[in-house]
Amino acid sequence: MGIKSFQGPRMSQPSGDEIPFKVSDFMTKKLITFKPEQSMQEAIETLISNRISGGPVVNEENELIGVISEGDCISHISKSRYYNMPLDDAKVEDSMIKDVETIDGDMNIFDAANKFLEAKRRRFPIVENGKLVGQISQKDILIATMNLKTENWK
Repeated sequence: MGIKSFQGPRMSQPSGDEIPFKVSDFMTKKLITFKPEQSMQEAIETLISNRISGGPVVNEENELIGVISEGDCISHISKSRYYNMPLDDAKVEDSMIKDVETIDGDMNIFDAANKFLEAKRRRFPIVENGKLVGQISQKDILIATMNLKTENWK
């Protein structure tokens, strides 16, 4: 009696140009964005009403110039209260993170998952030709992997 192999058929490897499970296939394209001149009060209201934890800040040309988050808003509130400053005068550009790390839309989602772990971020904007085209979040990665759980992940 011969030895039986329990290995299934091997899946063909993708060609050099083809990246399976790309970030751009799972990123959010319809984004709630913020403007640098927006008031912090308006930004806070937008975060709350849309149940989001942050979002990209773009200029008039839709170029990414920063990210504003709940944490940035809380920091602003804390500082304004400590220094007894009015909230009305503050703008998004005063509290946003300006040095924004982006992610390549062609990156494999499993490599992106590792990037999330290394960077300890909740979201990464995706920029093409200087313009904001989408955003990938930790939740998007989870959804993608659940959708692909029947696929071969090699």
